[in-house]
Amino acid sequence: MKKFIALFREPDGRTEQHTEDAIKKHRQNWAAWMERWQQQISGGSGLTLDGRILKDPQAGATPGIYKNGTEIVGGFLMITATDLDAAAAMMQSCPIFEFGGYVEIRELQQQ
Repeated sequence: MKKFIALFREPDGRTEQHTEDAIKKHRQNWAAWMERWQQQISGGSGLTLDGRILKDPQAGATPGIYKNGTEIVGGFLMITATDLDAAAAMMQSCPIFEFGGYVEIRELQQQ
């Protein structure tokens, strides 16, 4: 088995409003999806909106997080799969797509 990181990219949640019912259903879908794939998930987390950006070590850190328009990295998972295609197939049923997000899957370098 190989190790991968799934980076969840999504619209900044502060820019789009969703009903409480939609958010509740979305969370339930995430819980069910995570349970389905628990054997292949070895870690991960959602990310806060508090961060620092360092582009020039001499200039120091600036408050904030990297955004591309309103898109942010909202979280990540560490997963195992036989290959990149299998990892992508696992992600096809992921709830990230429900609110306009998407996932980038990358294999970890072997050490």
